[in-house]
Amino acid sequence: MVIGRLRSDDIYNQISAYPLPEHRSTALATQASMLYVILYFEPDILYNQQAKMREIVDKHFPDNWVISVYMGIVVNLMDAWAPYKASITALNNTLDTSNVREQSIRYARKLERLQPVLEKYLKEGVLMEEFILDNIPKLMNVMRDSNVTLRWLMLHTAALPPSAELNKRCKMIRDQVLADSRYNALSVFQHLLNIGQFEFKLKEMFRQMLTEKQTKWEAYKKEGQERMQELGDVFSGTKPLTRVEKSESLQNWFGDMTKQIASLDYEDSTSAGRKIIQLIQAMEEVQEFHQLESNLQVKQFLADTRKYLHQMLRTINIKEEVLIQTEIVADLSYAWQIIDSYTFYMQQGIKKDPSLVIKLRATFLKMASALDLPLLRVNQAGSKDLMSVSQYYSGELVAYVRKVLQIIPQTMFSLLASIIRSLTNRIQEVPTRLEKEKMKEYAQLEDRYEVAKLTHSISVFTEGILMMKTTLVGIIKIDPKRLLEDGIRKELVQQVAYALHKGLMFNPKAKVSELMPKLGILGEQMDGFRRSFEYIQDYVNIYGLKIWQEEISRIINYNVEQECNSFLRTKVQDWQSVYQSTAIPIPRFTPVDESVNFIGRLAREILRITDPRVTTYIDQMKAWYDAKTKQEVANRTLFQQIHRAVGSFGLTGLDRLLCFMIVKELQTFKMYLQRGVARDKMWLELLSYYTKILQPLAGTVSQPQKVYSQAISKTAKLWPMYLDIINKVGQMQLLRRQIAYELNTSCKFDSKFLASSLQTLNSALLADIEKHYQDPSQPYPKEENPLMYELTAYLESAGFHNPLSKIYITTSRMPFFPLFNFLLVISQLPKLVYNKTISGLISKKLTEPLDAPPFIIGCLTLLKQFHSDNTTLFLAFLGQYVRSSVEAMSSAKSPEMSQDVLNVLIFLEDYIFYNSLPRKSVESFIPSYIFDEFRTQYSQ
Repeated sequence: MVIGRLRSDDIYNQISAYPLPEHRSTALATQASMLYVILYFEPDILYNQQAKMREIVDKHFPDNWVISVYMGIVVNLMDAWAPYKASITALNNTLDTSNVREQSIRYARKLERLQPVLEKYLKEGVLMEEFILDNIPKLMNVMRDSNVTLRWLMLHTAALPPSAELNKRCKMIRDQVLADSRYNALSVFQHLLNIGQFEFKLKEMFRQMLTEKQTKWEAYKKEGQERMQELGDVFSGTKPLTRVEKSESLQNWFGDMTKQIASLDYEDSTSAGRKIIQLIQAMEEVQEFHQLESNLQVKQFLADTRKYLHQMLRTINIKEEVLIQTEIVADLSYAWQIIDSYTFYMQQGIKKDPSLVIKLRATFLKMASALDLPLLRVNQAGSKDLMSVSQYYSGELVAYVRKVLQIIPQTMFSLLASIIRSLTNRIQEVPTRLEKEKMKEYAQLEDRYEVAKLTHSISVFTEGILMMKTTLVGIIKIDPKRLLEDGIRKELVQQVAYALHKGLMFNPKAKVSELMPKLGILGEQMDGFRRSFEYIQDYVNIYGLKIWQEEISRIINYNVEQECNSFLRTKVQDWQSVYQSTAIPIPRFTPVDESVNFIGRLAREILRITDPRVTTYIDQMKAWYDAKTKQEVANRTLFQQIHRAVGSFGLTGLDRLLCFMIVKELQTFKMYLQRGVARDKMWLELLSYYTKILQPLAGTVSQPQKVYSQAISKTAKLWPMYLDIINKVGQMQLLRRQIAYELNTSCKFDSKFLASSLQTLNSALLADIEKHYQDPSQPYPKEENPLMYELTAYLESAGFHNPLSKIYITTSRMPFFPLFNFLLVISQLPKLVYNKTISGLISKKLTEPLDAPPFIIGCLTLLKQFHSDNTTLFLAFLGQYVRSSVEAMSSAKSPEMSQDVLNVLIFLEDYIFYNSLPRKSVESFIPSYIFDEFRTQYSQ
């Protein structure tokens, strides 16, 4: 029954919108697509019932074989029905070569004929109210013809689906259509633009006329009445008019006409229309039979009244049916997917003429009519999904609009690149004082004209997109200013992300580090982007600095987040990231090494060139030197260059990544300690034995050289893996110190008020917390209060923090941990030697590299993660070692012994310096005269 109804009836009542027989297949297209789907539930008809299939094809597919099933899903019947004998046999008439040629030529000619007609109607001043009202049928016919032609050409020239590509006959017929119709995608696109603009104008005019219909009717009626009343008064003799004799019969007749006009009813349009026609005829007759033509004033009054009656007749014919028919005819849902193949032409058109955006707006609105199809039944069913479905399709369409209009920011950025090249390389900056003779030299008229021309082009593009006006696409409102800003943001993100990705790629085997040159080049690029935004913001009316900072921070934070994923158990996926956006996506590039992205590559390259195994860090110089060549490898300039290349967001991101790396190393250390020492009976017994020997810590050890040497030799195998971790942690902590210094310096210079505010707030908050601990009745920030958490983020971003005092991991009590650290330190210190030039420890042999500052800071950081008692005991062990060694030296002076003691003392001095501890904390274990004595001895 369903197939029978679909086969024979017009169930969607579309034929009334397409009265011409040649448009029948388009009128029944929705029904035909439904029939195509339902026929699969009755395969017998497709296989065997040729008569039924012939009837279906003759009615629905006599001139078309490519159909749109739903929201742009295109089906080629030749391919879809190929396995079914009856259906393909019935379709062969349509697919006959002569029929294909005939249809192709017919629609190609129609396209040629309709183009000038539409262009004529679209000229300014043609589609006026009177013209539209007089030519509604004619205009509707043009609209029908144009849409039918567009539909046929777009569907039958569309790229074949993959299955149809393998079908030789499908390819051959499509090629024939392309050849016979002399298909030109640009012409079809132009036709789409014109018909979209034509429909838009027509609909806008009709809506306006429908709104004003009753008001205008009443106004025309009033004018007509007044004219008739005046003529009645003239013929009564009460109102004198030159050479008009009194006539009672004409007076009565005009009085009667006034009443007739007054009796016209707006609500009953049919009878009012007939009556108006009769009134017009009566006026023509009275003018002719009563020789009123001789009096020009009377004749004019009659002509005016007839004109008003004509206007009333026109006005009453403005009906909503025209708008309904326009909506039906203008449907573009069949091109929901095909339209993407015309994106290139849209973008090229905008590039040549930005004002094309106005016509494109009409095309996008025409596409929005496609939303009616999926929403119609959802709405009729009263489903709660109406909003979500509307949101989805509207979002898809808005995404497409963004894609098309993205050509504007792209073109703007290419023009900007030329402007920046000119401003940077060719145009000289005019000094504040200039000699008269040099004015011509600084004028550079040609170059400045070129920059002005390019700037004007950019402002023209901006004007083009802003002409689009605020447009409602489905249920989403498109604001062109927001669209332009988002487009600029998107292009900026693409270009900056690509520059960071390409600019920060390093060759790990390079003998000379590429880091500084690459940072210099990247810094130049980023300066160029920043300057271009500064230059352009006034011409395109955007907040350049705001956009720049927001997008750069988003790019850096997103990349840091993704890089840190490798350190997390629960990863933050791309779609979960708070920094990622659908409208302005941050691109992801394929990793080129172990790092996920540029921030990881930058961190690992810095770690590679400052590796403690090949470099020596000198704190007084805040620089790293090559251990072999003694050449400077990196200093504060490196961090200034990083700041210039990736900004304060990049430095903060790098700092955060180093934090994650430190946490990983410390967790590895803890795991090794728990598995390798805390659970090993042999090591526990050994450490327990030495704990007893070294007790009490306040005393001294007899035969210290023997005791300590044995302890070092017995534990020698244990240290390599722990030492490596300590050095790495110390190296990263030094880098964090440098980053904090650079951030702090730039904050104080560039944002002195922010720096002062943060310092003051931090001091005030710490003072309040101290007061609370002295007197618990004083207030303290609650757990849910974000103040401390958010202030910490600000302080770290501004460099107001000490990385060396940070606690990175939570730890439990570890047996013999102070002793373990003490033995580790005294086993490694003999590898160092005091250097008078730098007043510090350096590596004794290149074959046994050890850099003192990273080692000391690594030990300090490690102890910070545990209870402070561990640090006290660690210092007590070192104090006992020094006292015992000094006591032993009184009997036998040995230079080696003195060097070892000196190394421990220097280690302790550096330890308290980096840890910001008072000297008294060490003097409680080692008398101050010992420090003074050894300093005097080795300064000579």
